[in-house]
Amino acid sequence: MAEIKCTKCGAPIAFDSGDKFAKCKYCDTQIFIDKSGAGFFYIMPYFIDQANAQGIFKRWTAGSLMARDLEATARIISFKQQYFPVYLFKRDVDGKEKVQVEPARSTTLPGLHSLKVPAGDIKIFDQNYDAGGIELLKPDIDMAAYLPQLPGTAKEQALVFFPLWTIQYEYKGRKYDAVIDGSSGEVFSTDYPTRKAAPYFIIAAIAFIAFLIEGLIGVLLWPVGFACGGALALVTIPVVFIAAYTIVRRF
Repeated sequence: MAEIKCTKCGAPIAFDSGDKFAKCKYCDTQIFIDKSGAGFFYIMPYFIDQANAQGIFKRWTAGSLMARDLEATARIISFKQQYFPVYLFKRDVDGKEKVQVEPARSTTLPGLHSLKVPAGDIKIFDQNYDAGGIELLKPDIDMAAYLPQLPGTAKEQALVFFPLWTIQYEYKGRKYDAVIDGSSGEVFSTDYPTRKAAPYFIIAAIAFIAFLIEGLIGVLLWPVGFACGGALALVTIPVVFIAAYTIVRRF
């Protein structure tokens, strides 16, 4: 058995070498144990409830980059809460405090590498905090892996459980995943159905060629050609507008 001091009351806490977490028997403070030492163990409450999270997801599926019918046809398979572990590093860099957040668990979502943890919103995770039975994902990355690349000197380092809404949905027979930050409402997703770009490029290319030909007619057959080119342009403009409107509506 090894022993550390409680970061809150200073009492000794015994733990086995493989333990990740320990609890002070005097003040009930839970301690996160890493190769780099022991630190506080924080949790951030949910500020986005399920109704708001569902509304955020609905608005996200209606975004300008999404597939045209995604909002109407996406079928939600699962919608659940999870606490994702991140490391909070407070560093002294040239006399100024800098805060850096890094994931404590492997993830492919780029947004989880840049989460913002407002200092006033996090709570010490002790016996007084009720997580409501929400799943806490376990860290699988050691805090020590980040230490060599951090600037300045350490002021505080801690494990923070970050609130997420994790969503799995189906679109045209394929399953996708998305995550909503339970504190800010920001949506993260690496793979999602996008709007088809080919029709836009095709109509743009056709419009460019048509206007180029009309311009050449106007220049090469001056002055009669100028009138012809102008007349053709007056016909081409509404055609291009109608075609573009149809594409926006359908794709």
